[in-house]
Amino acid sequence: MIAQLLDAVFAVFFGVGACFLYFIGSHFVLERFFADSKGANGEVISRESLRNLLRPWIFLLPAVFMLFIYLVYPVFETLRLSFHDFTGERFVGFRNYHWAVQDPELLQAIGNNAMWLVVVPTLSVFFGLLVAVLADRVWWGGFAKSMIFMPMAISFVGASVIWKFVYDFRGADSEQIGSLNALVMFFGGEPEAWITIPFWNNFFLMIILIWIQTGFAMVILSAALRGVPEETLEAARIDGANEIQVFLKIMVPQIMGTILVVWTTITIIVLKIFDIVLAMTNGQWGTEVLANMMFDWMFRGGGDSGRGSTIALFIMIAVVPVMIWNIRRFAVRRNHDESSDSPAEPQCWTAFGASQSFDAGHGLGPAEHGAVDQFLPGQGSTGHHRLVDRVHHHISKCFRPHRCGRGRSSAEWKVCPHRKFF
Repeated sequence: MIAQLLDAVFAVFFGVGACFLYFIGSHFVLERFFADSKGANGEVISRESLRNLLRPWIFLLPAVFMLFIYLVYPVFETLRLSFHDFTGERFVGFRNYHWAVQDPELLQAIGNNAMWLVVVPTLSVFFGLLVAVLADRVWWGGFAKSMIFMPMAISFVGASVIWKFVYDFRGADSEQIGSLNALVMFFGGEPEAWITIPFWNNFFLMIILIWIQTGFAMVILSAALRGVPEETLEAARIDGANEIQVFLKIMVPQIMGTILVVWTTITIIVLKIFDIVLAMTNGQWGTEVLANMMFDWMFRGGGDSGRGSTIALFIMIAVVPVMIWNIRRFAVRRNHDESSDSPAEPQCWTAFGASQSFDAGHGLGPAEHGAVDQFLPGQGSTGHHRLVDRVHHHISKCFRPHRCGRGRSSAEWKVCPHRKFF
């Protein structure tokens, strides 16, 4: 124990010291080899722009090197091994892939992974969002959030050990210590070996990951909900919306981007699920998943690097599209945020002013006609009722706080008789 602690302390100090020395050394190299020089006429030739160009790449070099060693190289090596036999030396072509699409155990593992993908992210996000909304409405909500978030601090193996006691079965004639069997027997039922029941045992294992990830979803979604403008919620309630309508039609649409990010993050975790299955059942009784099967083929029974690598590629093929979609969504959202302060802001409010003028029976000026054309091209004044509906139905377009709602009170548009949010 002492030796391991000393190793950890040494690793921390060594890592921090190495980073500090690299920073100092890279700065020294830049200043030494790319220093300013003097020309033939004694004029100083500055190389500051060249140093500024090279500096970020020098700082990124260790990270890029590590990414290549631990991410890029393993991908190509895994791909190479998938075309070789169990020794990794004899080329066998597509034989491993032919085995993969015909092996019933692998097909069952794919089916189990599909069930995990449907159930775990959906229920984790649902319960996380539910707790995030309800916990803010009671005085002990902070304590409740702390308790729900606590499983996040437990490793998957540690959580599996805890839930193993929940599902524990000691035989029909023995005293039961499992919490679930104790509850069943309290209501007059018979104890069961829950994790050996085909099909349903997969859901008993999923509960463990849902228990862990609900806290993660709750924290992220709770922070997102705090960013929903209070003005929009207040206006919806004034319009007669009940709390369920406010939640479903105002709050959820405004945090949908965050919900999708949380959902895809949990999806990636599910695709790589391994620890819980290994600790609870080791893939027995129809609970096998791809990651555990890959581990079995790669490292157990002498090992088969060819088939293990083939299964690893199956997992990678499943994960990569989700990651690409997530990254693209981040990019789209960033571009949207950068363009949120566009000239559309005054036009939204001019369109609102046009609707008020129209309701009051006044004529429309050039600005109002321009606003109508912005939302209903070619409609002219005949489209004003449709314009009012669009403005007030699509609150996300015309009353987002980072666009037309900035600095405006809800009183400025509550007077409109055409509010039809619901």
